[in-house]
Amino acid sequence: MVEISFKEFQNLDLRVGKIISVEEIPKARSLVKLVVEFGTEQRQAVAGIKQYYKPEELIGKKYAFILNLERKTMMGVESQCMILAAEDPNGTIALLAPERDVAEGSKIC
Repeated sequence: MVEISFKEFQNLDLRVGKIISVEEIPKARSLVKLVVEFGTEQRQAVAGIKQYYKPEELIGKKYAFILNLERKTMMGVESQCMILAAEDPNGTIALLAPERDVAEGSKIC
């Protein structure tokens, strides 16, 4: 594993976002489009979580995102941020969420 400096870590823009909508992406087996509120702005994310979460489980919930990752277009939809998740050796996926309610856009440090 490559170690990064604390200064490099500080360059990551990690924030809490609230999912306000979830849409299936036509012809995508695992991808969904999330619209996420970060307090002062909204962004969309493309996430491969369709088989793990139903839209109604996600809407209104807050999760951890990285905002300054290079944007990427998947299946014709631009991903402007990335939701963070953990995956265990059995392939179980769990989205990372704050244990207490914090405001949308709160910086993760």
